[in-house]
Amino acid sequence: MAETVEVLVPGGRATAGPPLGPALGPLGINVKAVVDEINSKTKEFNGMTVPVTVEVDDKKNFTISVGIPPTTALILKEVGSEKGSSSPNTQPVGNLPLEAIIRIARMKQESMLSYDLRNAVKEVVGTCRSVGVTVEGMKSKDAIAAIDAGQFDDQLNA
Repeated sequence: MAETVEVLVPGGRATAGPPLGPALGPLGINVKAVVDEINSKTKEFNGMTVPVTVEVDDKKNFTISVGIPPTTALILKEVGSEKGSSSPNTQPVGNLPLEAIIRIARMKQESMLSYDLRNAVKEVVGTCRSVGVTVEGMKSKDAIAAIDAGQFDDQLNA
């Protein structure tokens, strides 16, 4: 019977300590080998928390699948901030160009409720509002209105 362990680890810096080690130890597999493989697969997400699933079969073979970090983590990484604004409506922590928003939306589109890129971009812009990030120098509400008005159609249709 296969066992599955789902954990959130820091990208490229997982350790055999909690939460990974205690979850994998009872399964009888080489925890160091698992940690090393997780670190190699998550090194591009350095500094972000990444969801990881480890599946262990009856013969003690393991398979690791890496998820995509939360939208807020991707936004904050693009801005270069470690955390969002404590008062997002009045003190922005950064500004993102629409190209960065589109890139994040494409990464996350499979796990979003949006059917198309335009709505996925609007979802990411909405998340920008909650962490205090402006889009193209506009507040999120104004950016969504500009997207609806067709101001960014050339970038969204490219």
